[in-house]
Amino acid sequence: MVEIMDTTLRDGEQTSGVSFSAQEKLSIARMLLQEMCVDRIEIASARVSEGEFETVKKICYWAQNNDYIDKIEVLGFVDGKESLNWIKSAGGKVINLLSKGSLKHCTYQLKKTPEQHVDDIKQLIAHATEMGITVNLYLEDWSNGMKDSENYVYFLMDALKTENIKRFMLPDTLGILNPEETNKFCKKMIERYPNLHFDFHAHNDYDLAVANVFEAVKAGVKGVHTTVNGLGERAGNAPLTSVLAVLHDHLKIKTNLREDKAYALSKMVETYSGIRIPHNKPLIGENVFTQVAGVHADGDNKRNLYFNDLLPERFGRERQYALGKTSGKANILKNLQQLGIDLDEEILRKVTERVIELGDKKQFTSMEDLPYIVSDVLNEQEEQSIKMINYSLSITYGLRPVATVKMMINGEVYEQTAAGDGQYNAVSKAMFKIYKILNKPTPELLDYEVVIPPGGQTNAIVQTIITWRFNNIIFKTRGLDRDQTIAAIKATMKMLNLIETGKLRSNKFTNLP
Repeated sequence: MVEIMDTTLRDGEQTSGVSFSAQEKLSIARMLLQEMCVDRIEIASARVSEGEFETVKKICYWAQNNDYIDKIEVLGFVDGKESLNWIKSAGGKVINLLSKGSLKHCTYQLKKTPEQHVDDIKQLIAHATEMGITVNLYLEDWSNGMKDSENYVYFLMDALKTENIKRFMLPDTLGILNPEETNKFCKKMIERYPNLHFDFHAHNDYDLAVANVFEAVKAGVKGVHTTVNGLGERAGNAPLTSVLAVLHDHLKIKTNLREDKAYALSKMVETYSGIRIPHNKPLIGENVFTQVAGVHADGDNKRNLYFNDLLPERFGRERQYALGKTSGKANILKNLQQLGIDLDEEILRKVTERVIELGDKKQFTSMEDLPYIVSDVLNEQEEQSIKMINYSLSITYGLRPVATVKMMINGEVYEQTAAGDGQYNAVSKAMFKIYKILNKPTPELLDYEVVIPPGGQTNAIVQTIITWRFNNIIFKTRGLDRDQTIAAIKATMKMLNLIETGKLRSNKFTNLP
């Protein structure tokens, strides 16, 4: 069993531009402990501000009343009793004491000898013991300490190994370690001090945080530190979700973490932090359980050939099959199965062609778009006596929109230009100018409706449904496109062909869906 300490509310809040409110911090703390079941959380740094003090007080009050107080930790400093008094006054019972884990930090930042620093730490530990506060010890800049001043690290440890310290925490403060070094340095600590509890704290400056956690656990550390969504200073910390997947799947190590709560937690922190989750971020990104290539969907239809252990259901997600220009029939089929729609081969082929056509204008078509596309294909008229060859739309601030259309009617090409009160109005006027020249009657437009699928974004498929009256017959035609005006033009062309081919006389074409 590996212990997970999440520091989203302390180290994660050091992300540039991130500042959680008191209520947000409490909500995240509750989600981490009650829902996600992390073992401990680090919620703040001592002596930061009065507002932070009140926030820590609020969280500690909740934790005390819900038996979580021993899981609440606050970063403190080697400053006599100041940090201890601050933490105790806020209701905290655990200090994560920040000592100097490299000789350079001790010498140049503290301007003290190693012996002086050890004495100060021991004095604070004695105070903490008297006050009933548990001490965990950070060896700040430990990774550089092991690289440049290993003997200093051992001097510090030899002097403190018998002190009342529950955990020794080994931070790669500047994110400089690679996996090989992490394993080697952690092993040295564990072999030299086999009876002590060591945590590893990774930073992601070289994008190696999760790999370093992997090696630290292999080396034998008993705890690792994470943040939700990998928040943290500079490039951030090891992401909680990635760490849990690596521990569970690759190292077969148990934790108390609830995988099915991971996505909801990540979305909460995304909302509160304002830091967007990249679409390709493992486990929690928008696209990570979406198959795009048609060959993958085909393989999934044939004994789940493209599945791995990261099943989306584990993390409160669902597998999706993207609909775009790289989609094959298998992607369409998967989505139709989820929607409960059954099509014959010919209609499925046409739907696939339409999705690919639309995909040239947008990366994906959503599942919500698909019923609209199917309906459009099913109602598409094969016979077209009237075809739109080209059109040009012009809109200028302060001037009426202008449209030029070129149409083929029964083999002859006609072109006209007109201004209108809107783009579609200009197009329809230009079309009907052609009809006037040919002495052809035109229908009356009764209603114009624009429909976007549920959950549709600004680039969603648009359905334009136009209601017409012609020779006392009221009927509807539908156009489908990303652009509302183009969808309306398609609906109009369907109407003209219905009239031209004489099919409008049949009742089955009245009130087309």
